Amino acid sequence: MTAYEVVSLNKELLKRLHKIGIKTDDYKWLGIYGDYVRMKSKWNKTSYVVATISEKYGISERQVFKVVKKLSQRC
Repeated sequence: MTAYEVVSLNKELLKRLHKIGIKTDDYKWLGIYGDYVRMKSKWNKTSYVVATISEKYGISERQVFKVVKKLSQRC
């Protein structure tokens, strides 16, 4: 299967994702956002949650905040 075939098969989905501002590589942030939601639901403080996730995934705390903001937006 070629890249053209994959894109053409998923054309409508890709158009919708693009229209609402979701990039195709945003899938890689799902684990971070899932961990954030799970830890916050246990009443952990935001600063603790962000620091823990930052250390676990090896990214900056600022990046964690950016991921959370992006994935929590209503579409």
